[in-house]
Amino acid sequence: MAIQFENEIRQTTVQEVANLMLTAARTAPKGRGRDTLILGKISGEDLKILAKKMNEMAEGDGLKFYARDAKNILNSEVVIILATRIEPLGMNNCGNCGFDTCTDKLAFKDAPCAFNSIDLGIAAGAAVSIAADHRIDNRIMFSAGQAVKELNFLGEEVGPTLCIPLSVSSKSPYFDR
Repeated sequence: MAIQFENEIRQTTVQEVANLMLTAARTAPKGRGRDTLILGKISGEDLKILAKKMNEMAEGDGLKFYARDAKNILNSEVVIILATRIEPLGMNNCGNCGFDTCTDKLAFKDAPCAFNSIDLGIAAGAAVSIAADHRIDNRIMFSAGQAVKELNFLGEEVGPTLCIPLSVSSKSPYFDR
């Protein structure tokens, strides 16, 4: 009899769930049906690069939680990356971004359209629901998203970015707070 132990399939399982999470994020509802999301995942040596950048940011910016989150990244098997391009959806007069009209907002290219950010949040919720369904420990991290942007992992046209590290272990590394 050949027994396959859980620790032998753990990495494959986490990668499969990560793929399902990316699909859930892609198919999540979007404002006006326009997709501005950029989705991906990293693992292996790229996690060390991400954690190193987060530690540098913790020292440079004095944000200690970046260092705590960097340790969490190193205890993860894979990290989902969710980002949005900043593209106003032409919902003139909505004002949710803080400007009266989309035309007014265009003068401030780095200010996200509220719908871009809302869509990112909905996509993140869809993704973590898949992780929860499969009992994969996870946490949505702003800090890792900022480091991904600084590392330019997704290119120049990226706006708000979130990361979701995934782990399978006896205790979730993300709830050590």
